[in-house]
Amino acid sequence: MEELIAKRYATALSSVSKDVAAVADVLNVLTEAIATDEVMTALTSPIVAAEKKTEMILAALGDNADKTLVNFLKILGENKRLDLIPAIARVLNTDLQKASNKYEGVLKSSKELGKEELGRLEETLGKYTGASIKLKQEKGDIDGLRVSVDDLGIEVNFSKQRVKQQLIDFIKKSL
Repeated sequence: MEELIAKRYATALSSVSKDVAAVADVLNVLTEAIATDEVMTALTSPIVAAEKKTEMILAALGDNADKTLVNFLKILGENKRLDLIPAIARVLNTDLQKASNKYEGVLKSSKELGKEELGRLEETLGKYTGASIKLKQEKGDIDGLRVSVDDLGIEVNFSKQRVKQQLIDFIKKSL
């Protein structure tokens, strides 16, 4: 439900904003600030007045903030929807990725791949999807590789255990 509401707000903001990428960057920074426990508690607290919540967010922007974004945040505050800022930022980021055809993904493995191997994997995924993909490596307890690009709906797993099991199954069937 939150995602549907965020899409409506993001669409409205995109239609009136001159520089959607700059607005998305500001919302990403606000998302990081909102992620802290103190700020989230203040935004969701029924004790704190809606005007104070809006003032708190606007104070974080400073005096040189884009007027369209300031008005947008005031509307969010009036409608008691400031807690939707992270969801709106995600929607805007997804829309920007679609427009530029550049996506970010995550590569999880127990060992870190070299830059050349990572580049080849990004290139192969790019050929497969027709998009430019940048992978970020994360350490995991996976015995193999797991690549996921959520915005494209791609998830690929290469597990040693799974390959071993498939090989055993194939040998059993051929006997």
